Amino acid sequence: MAQKTSQAEVTKDTLKSIDIDPLTPAKAAFYSAVLPGLGQAYNKKYWKIPLVYGAIGTSLYFYIDSNKKYHQFRDAYKRRLEGYTDDNFSYLDDSRLIAGQKFYQRNRDLSSLFVIGFYVLNIIDANVDAALMQFNVDDRLSVKPTLYQNDLNLKTNVGLSLNFNF
Repeated sequence: MAQKTSQAEVTKDTLKSIDIDPLTPAKAAFYSAVLPGLGQAYNKKYWKIPLVYGAIGTSLYFYIDSNKKYHQFRDAYKRRLEGYTDDNFSYLDDSRLIAGQKFYQRNRDLSSLFVIGFYVLNIIDANVDAALMQFNVDDRLSVKPTLYQNDLNLKTNVGLSLNFNF
């Protein structure tokens, strides 16, 4: 009789998490890589989607604008070398056209780095957010900063106290 266990005697393990899926962060990262913001939607963090599109869209706007102005300065300089002076920048000399080209080329290149950076940051955010959603954050677990006085030299020390209540 002692070797037999009934269903009433089996206790539930309260420390074990129920909904842990190790592939959730990879799915969120994949979704964000396919379409920026989709990983945030998968994580149900809908408020982050406008931030993602705002950051990528603004960087993309500056890339397109700088690229357009770079090509205007470059084309004007090429026409100037061919002997034409009827372009939109007739009030600028050759050195100013070259300086304008360099300025907008640098801004274009920096904007492309920002587009790529915000795209990668979107993927990382979705991955980390999905991984952190799986942590057990319970009222029984607490971390509190504490101040205590050292008995030897009476100086105040800072510490952290980690409490887990069963």
